[in-house]
Amino acid sequence: MKQYIFSFLLLAISLSSISQNADTVTLYRKKTIMIPMRDGTKLFTVIITPIYQKTQLPFLITRTPYGADIPVQEGGVFSLTASSNFSTLAKGGYIFILQDIRGKYKSEGTMQIHQPLIHLQQKNAVDESTDTYDTVDWLLKNIKNNNGKAGIFGISYPGWLALVGAVNPHPAMKAASEQACMSDLFLGDDFHHNGAFRLSYGLEYSYEIEHDKTTDSEFPFPQYDLFDWYKKLGSLQNVNEKYFHHTIPTWNNFVAHPNYDSFWQKNSTLSYVHQPEIPMLHVGGYFDQEDLNGPQLMYASMEKKDTFNRNYLILGPWNHGQWSRAKADSLGNIAFGSNTAAYFQQLQKAWFDYWLKGIGSKKFNEATCFQTGSNEWKTYTAWPPKEASIKNLYLQDNHSASFTKPSSINAEVKYISDPENPVPYRTQPIEATYGIGSRWRTWQVEDQRFVSSRPDVVSFSTNSLDSELTVTGDIKAHVFVATTGTDADFVVKLIDVYPDYDKKSYVMSGYQLPIAMEVFRGRFRNSFEKPEPFTPNKPEEIVIDLHQINHVFKKDHHLMIQIQSSWFPLIDRNPQKFIPNIFEAKESDFIKAEQTIYCSNKYPTYIELPVMSQK
Repeated sequence: MKQYIFSFLLLAISLSSISQNADTVTLYRKKTIMIPMRDGTKLFTVIITPIYQKTQLPFLITRTPYGADIPVQEGGVFSLTASSNFSTLAKGGYIFILQDIRGKYKSEGTMQIHQPLIHLQQKNAVDESTDTYDTVDWLLKNIKNNNGKAGIFGISYPGWLALVGAVNPHPAMKAASEQACMSDLFLGDDFHHNGAFRLSYGLEYSYEIEHDKTTDSEFPFPQYDLFDWYKKLGSLQNVNEKYFHHTIPTWNNFVAHPNYDSFWQKNSTLSYVHQPEIPMLHVGGYFDQEDLNGPQLMYASMEKKDTFNRNYLILGPWNHGQWSRAKADSLGNIAFGSNTAAYFQQLQKAWFDYWLKGIGSKKFNEATCFQTGSNEWKTYTAWPPKEASIKNLYLQDNHSASFTKPSSINAEVKYISDPENPVPYRTQPIEATYGIGSRWRTWQVEDQRFVSSRPDVVSFSTNSLDSELTVTGDIKAHVFVATTGTDADFVVKLIDVYPDYDKKSYVMSGYQLPIAMEVFRGRFRNSFEKPEPFTPNKPEEIVIDLHQINHVFKKDHHLMIQIQSSWFPLIDRNPQKFIPNIFEAKESDFIKAEQTIYCSNKYPTYIELPVMSQK
């Protein structure tokens, strides 16, 4: 949910003697105000207006829990000259509004993380939708030279605020763009993925937001590399007993709601945002380390009821919010071949310019999706594209993979999973998520060779490709497994393996690039509401959604599938002994288990690949 700080978007410089050049420099003035909501709570709001405003302009709103203020004195004049989200939008003029949500930083009230919308069911209730409505209403009546229209956008938590701000919107709200918003916090964003708890992120983020409402707080870790710290933490009971002492509400909710009960269901955005009431632009990244799932799920859900053709999608090769930066031509060692951020920012400007200013054409592509591997932007009339056909990539017992179903009767591969020796999710050191030197933002493209030789990570590889293979759409893994324990996690990765000697880029030789990865907590294989233990040594199927990709596996590359049962400390250690509430597991509950991956004709483990025909 972490948002990029406004200060890197705004070059705060006193420029009273500089004249305006509309193409390169736009001068703005800062004003702050406490805007009253319908219940009397006042929200701190920064109003940024153009100095050389020649026409009436629309409002463009970003609401945030991360601090809306910018490093410019009250009434100060500054320039938006950097190439970035805000500076691109500023050319041509907008009245920018930045606002602290209730209960954070300089706003009054009390914050609840990801509070569901309640005002439609409870009379006189307030939530983020009503606060957005009241803000727009106040702005229209009190800020001069507006054109009577408003839009809202944001990344991460502000992306969710943009999404819910477009529910039951003010009549002046004409367009919204949710970017990297979270959707369901138990099934696939931020705190859990398929019921598996995201330990390091869940602990550090909940402390950051709720330890001190006036600022962001860093958990006081006693060391830099946190892999051993999290392992020595032991049972999750120790978090409250030793550190939080029941003072962090979100952590208390984790403990109280270990299953997909009514608490999580009501908090799922999918339960209270159903259709695009105004034009909606969803934006997401294939390598988003925080909210990969939200934009994909929200677009698909709202598309089902998009009777007015106002629901659109942009997906890129980005980590969390990378599209808002001045430059996004690579991620880690992976080059994109162009500045994808600049491309996106022009699309975003055209979007808001049309809906809020009437400039340009309404002919927006339904889906604009960067294609990794080929490093090209592609447009589609439907997403995922209907032209794709499903091909199953099967695992074989000799650690190979092919598009031919196994013929063996009893083929299987085994490994031992030990909670005392978990598989790291990235190379050490494991820095604090937002700490100094953290590599959190690039771990999803990290070379997987660092774990491929471990005995508790099993790999299956195809022969080198004779021609390009384009995979576009939803990836699903069907994994037939058994365990000697009564609970288990399974992590599945789809990997693009570069040639052993890559003449195009020598440093990429043999690189194992993860294209899609996901974890599944086995207890939820039949129901997220009612977990069940495994029967030891009984074969069972687990279906894992690996989400959406748009990737070209190049000629001479290999496809690889990796499977493992821990991903630490991103995911908490599964005791591998069924415990009704893992947050209450004892040290004695953590046991070794032998995991079996079946590769037989009766129990074929495979990944569904939506393959596009080569034109």
